Amino acid sequence: MAAASAGTGRGGVSLCLATAGGVKALALSAFTLSWTHSIAKVEWQEDWRLTPAGLELVQARVKGTGPGMEPPAEARLVDGWFRWRPQRAPMPELVLGNSGAAGEWQLCHDGTCRTLSAIVGHPIGANVTKMSICKQQEK
Repeated sequence: MAAASAGTGRGGVSLCLATAGGVKALALSAFTLSWTHSIAKVEWQEDWRLTPAGLELVQARVKGTGPGMEPPAEARLVDGWFRWRPQRAPMPELVLGNSGAAGEWQLCHDGTCRTLSAIVGHPIGANVTKMSICKQQEK
């Protein structure tokens, strides 16, 4: 799995994962989010970057096609993956749901991929996870 190259929190940037069990901060500036489609069992990956404007989707790729997983017309097949650069404005947060039917979201950083449950230290189950840039605390 190709993880996004990322620094170790350049300039104090951190990604916050908010779950039903609390908030976990990760000192990073880029990551890859990966999951498997619940019906087609096809892997999907997205590379994200933390910017002052929010979470920016840099590149997306899918290992095949399936219902609701059709790559856009500009996608190119490279090494078995349809790859493209989505054109969308940075987002203040990502909201991730989990049906439980296809396994769990994985977050990859510096060549290591872990499930969100492993990262936050408790099973997330079907609960929503919100990802955003951590707000700096006043000193």
